[in-house]
Amino acid sequence: MRSNKRSHTRKARRKRVVPLEKIPTNRIRFVFLILCFSLFGLGGRLAWLQVLQASALEARARSSQVQLTKPLGIRRSIVDRKGRLLALDEERYRLWVHPRYFNFPGDDPELIRKPIDVARKLSGLIAMPMSEIIERVGNRPSGIKLVEDLDTDTASQIKQLGISGLDLELYPQRIYPQGSLFGNVVGFLNDDRIPQAGLEQSRNRELIRHEQPRSLRRGADGTPLPDDLAPGVLYGDDLRLELTLDARLQELAIKSLTDEVKRWNAAKGVAIVMNALTGELLALASTPTYNPNEYWKFPPSRFREWSVQDLYEPGSTFKPINLALALQEGVINKDGKIDDTGSIKVGGWPIHNHDRAANGLIDYPKILQVSSNVAMVKTMSRLDPSIYWDWLKKLGLDIQPNTDLPGAVAGQLKRKSEFVSHSIEPATASFGQGFSLTPLKLAQLHALIANGGYLVSPHITRGLGGGYSLLSVPKEEKVQLLDEEVTFIVRQWMESVVEKGSGKALKTPGYRIGGKTGTAQKASNGSYKPGAKICSFVATFPIDSPKYVVLVVIDEPQGVNAYGSTVALPVAKEIIDGLLVIEKIPPSTKRTEFQPAQG
Repeated sequence: MRSNKRSHTRKARRKRVVPLEKIPTNRIRFVFLILCFSLFGLGGRLAWLQVLQASALEARARSSQVQLTKPLGIRRSIVDRKGRLLALDEERYRLWVHPRYFNFPGDDPELIRKPIDVARKLSGLIAMPMSEIIERVGNRPSGIKLVEDLDTDTASQIKQLGISGLDLELYPQRIYPQGSLFGNVVGFLNDDRIPQAGLEQSRNRELIRHEQPRSLRRGADGTPLPDDLAPGVLYGDDLRLELTLDARLQELAIKSLTDEVKRWNAAKGVAIVMNALTGELLALASTPTYNPNEYWKFPPSRFREWSVQDLYEPGSTFKPINLALALQEGVINKDGKIDDTGSIKVGGWPIHNHDRAANGLIDYPKILQVSSNVAMVKTMSRLDPSIYWDWLKKLGLDIQPNTDLPGAVAGQLKRKSEFVSHSIEPATASFGQGFSLTPLKLAQLHALIANGGYLVSPHITRGLGGGYSLLSVPKEEKVQLLDEEVTFIVRQWMESVVEKGSGKALKTPGYRIGGKTGTAQKASNGSYKPGAKICSFVATFPIDSPKYVVLVVIDEPQGVNAYGSTVALPVAKEIIDGLLVIEKIPPSTKRTEFQPAQG
């Protein structure tokens, strides 16, 4: 029975097997054609993408793989001679808000938060009341500048909030850490970052960093890929504009000058400290000045540096220069004397000493000690007016000085025909009137006396520096205008002013200092302004090895006792005392006879 059942099962299985049938030829051809057309279409598509669309697709790929960073436009810093920052760019942020996108982390993507929700989180970070934030947002849906001048830390805290609809815009902000201390020199940028004054304007090209857009490829995981980098793309421009000025001396000078201008209720004042050997300025202080961080709070007249842009008659501080010219031409000798009669008439014009006193027969050191106008007129009358004018021309009184100080102007000198034909012109020029110059020019001429007769170019920049020097002040060939012995003699005479004359208050134990006071009438619109004075003092030291010139000029001090010795000299005294410490100047040596410089 069991064998019959098994046999029956096998037969049933054989009946379920479907016999193979022959596939129609047309069907095979149809499938083959479909496959061929598919392969042909795929090949065509590949050819289209790889040949015709290759450049466009590559560009799209590059754009998604390459991170392009544009330069922020940061300017180079400005530093003093010791590397103290005077001007620099810092990163700042503007906060833009877009209320239609307000959404907090974890919110439903479709949820739009109300401005009050965002204001509640922002008010503590940007120091702005919630009510003001809401008021500024108003009903506008987007593009609202809420606040600017945010520092990096505050911007980072805002980013950490993760609030959609807040956009931080990075921009550079020019900062002047020393405030008004160097405002007259450095200048400032306006809100559009356009230079408006000072070195920011005159040295604008050197202060612009040499930067280029930076592109960097990244892998799928964000890893930077160092291939295809443009040459110099990773170069960091860390150069700075280095000045010759010293912030310590500048601070001392501006404080002393400001106190004295206030004390005498003067219009303005300037103090200049120059290295007579190189022309470097260690201090250039003016008052009143301004704070470049808040330039909009000050009148535009403050933006001018009057020590290089305003002209004045130097008065008695020019007398040592005149005596040097007379010595150089041999019309006087160091042991000569002049009869000071107290008054004299020249071309019908009366000329008096400042005190109208006659000093009798006096030598040249005494002329400077008492600042005799009459003796100077008689001295310079020995010099032919034509030669005298030629010397004033050679000194460059009417030529714009070769300097890097912005806005420097030339002085004014009468035409030679007028100077020679009118005897009053050389007479008034002998005591420093009838022509005009800038305080900077006068400092340059006294450096000529200090350094042995060389006319150096006053400057405040050393050049661009960082790890190495890139741009420096070009070295000029020194041209000697006066004999070294002539300048030596004049310095001895100037020293006598401090030892015995109107500069006694400048005496400093252990140091030999020369000086000259000046109290001149102030010219205005072709005539002298009644009662207006310009008081000044110039010092050269150390006399045994001259290196520094200090000039102080104060315009229109008020009071009957306003003179160079009472108004300007105290400022020069404080500056010199500070300079002795800052530059570590050793005490002077004993007096020596003239010895020519070696080489």
